[in-house]
Amino acid sequence: MTDHGGRGGSDRSTRSVGPGEVREAAIRLLARREHAARELGDKLVRKGWPAELVDGAVNELASEGLQSDRRFAESFARQRVEKGYGPVRIGAELRQRGIDEGTAEGALESLGVDFFELAASVYHRRYRGRPAPGDIKERSRRYQAMLRRGFSSEHLREINALSF
Repeated sequence: MTDHGGRGGSDRSTRSVGPGEVREAAIRLLARREHAARELGDKLVRKGWPAELVDGAVNELASEGLQSDRRFAESFARQRVEKGYGPVRIGAELRQRGIDEGTAEGALESLGVDFFELAASVYHRRYRGRPAPGDIKERSRRYQAMLRRGFSSEHLREINALSF
């Protein structure tokens, strides 16, 4: 059986693998999109690359600047903001991917987004044309929906139409 550079069908456990091959596989993944170090390592191990070689390759790529948790965090945060997600959810998703609190906060700050304005925009886009919530059940439903999108209570209090 021949190795196809990490694509299906290869069995790395039956032959010896060098660090260069793991590095190449990591670079191929990074060429598609930014990855957090932990995410990249996990993905390579799932594809069958030896964990001890994966750790070395990921660390080497990070030291060379080819992999950057900061770059990943900024790119990821930007994409999530464009989809209308708030800072609470974005921060949680970044931590889930192995990004530390400081890097996550820095990524959110670097975007220069006014999350109060974003919350209002998302709310008005979602509930445009609907009457203001009249009963507590509808208010609560809308409030919970906005919390799930990652906006804090503070952000939601600023939305006049909600009357929280």
